[in-house]
Amino acid sequence: MGMPMELNTMIVTKGNETREEENRFVLTKNGYRLYPIDIPIAVYKMKDSEQSGTGLIEKVEWQNDTTTITYTLVSLKSTN
Repeated sequence: MGMPMELNTMIVTKGNETREEENRFVLTKNGYRLYPIDIPIAVYKMKDSEQSGTGLIEKVEWQNDTTTITYTLVSLKSTN
């Protein structure tokens, strides 16, 4: 039996991110997702919105059909 997995090349938060430290955030998404690590990628609030910044993913965890990423916001394009 295969494992469904999605490859993501951007971070879409939908406002569900949690701030751990000043610029470090944790985001949990449903399903198994693969993200590039240690490469700057675009951060969006919603998939169709303007880019809100650039993030650097430090950790990806898979558990119980969820993916949790820890990322640092390295640049902010908008305060909204």
